[in-house]
Amino acid sequence: MANTKSALKRIQIAERNRLRNKSYKSAVKTLTKKYFQTLETYSHNPTPEIMTSVEESMSAAYSKIDKAVKRGVYHRNNGARKKARIARALQKVVNSD
Repeated sequence: MANTKSALKRIQIAERNRLRNKSYKSAVKTLTKKYFQTLETYSHNPTPEIMTSVEESMSAAYSKIDKAVKRGVYHRNNGARKKARIARALQKVVNSD
């Protein structure tokens, strides 16, 4: 247990940050999985409506990744790598059509 007031405060801050980081990382993973599921649906049945939902889920994932980078949850290179992976998957599906 912490002996000083400042050490106690650091423990509380570390826990708060851990929960925030966990929340962002979980949300990014969830949105990325939803994007890949939508992309899989589009690859089997390419329609303009499904493409719209692919773009919406891509935008949501990009937004959450950018926010996580801005708040220091991810390093900027890590965020860029995640976004590049999403974009590369879309290009692979679009170019195969």
